[in-house]
Amino acid sequence: MIGVLPKALVVNGISYPIYSDYRVALLIFDMCDDDDISDKYKTYGCLQLLLEDYTQIPQKDLQEAAEKAKWFLDGGDMSKSKEYPKPIISWEQDESIMFPALNKVAGKEIREVEYMHWWTFLGLFNEIGEGLFSQVINIRAKQAKDKKLEKYELEFYRDHRDLIDIKYKLTPEEQAENDFVNSLFY
Repeated sequence: MIGVLPKALVVNGISYPIYSDYRVALLIFDMCDDDDISDKYKTYGCLQLLLEDYTQIPQKDLQEAAEKAKWFLDGGDMSKSKEYPKPIISWEQDESIMFPALNKVAGKEIREVEYMHWWTFLGLFNEIGEGLFSQVINIRAKQAKDKKLEKYELEFYRDHRDLIDIKYKLTPEEQAENDFVNSLFY
């Protein structure tokens, strides 16, 4: 039906209520960015966070539930976004520049709104115009596809590299190596 925001997923003909607030979706994406969690556990974690009672879904329907969850998180039948060889958004890292851009589109502080449907959030996100957040994302998108940056983009990148480069969590081994190297100099 036109204009209806789903608040349940229909799996094998049964409707299962979901937590449709944008904050839940962001928690799911944050979890999925954790390289220490296997894909299998990410799928279960997604279902546990999204569905009000995921234990009600029969084991045989979990694959379909995961597909429906992906459909919901992708915004339903919205046209698919471009695929990039590496991530261009870090929901956690970009929070400080993303929310001001979203607030500008919404005309209010959306973090203070008690509830906002994930698809409403996506709609605001898709309407973000020119500004700091879009400039950061555009540079990351070009870098992800190994495209040459314009002179002004290179200058912006040099000045704001810490904002543009996505910081990845280190494995315990990598962290130990960094700590060892740092201990040699300090």
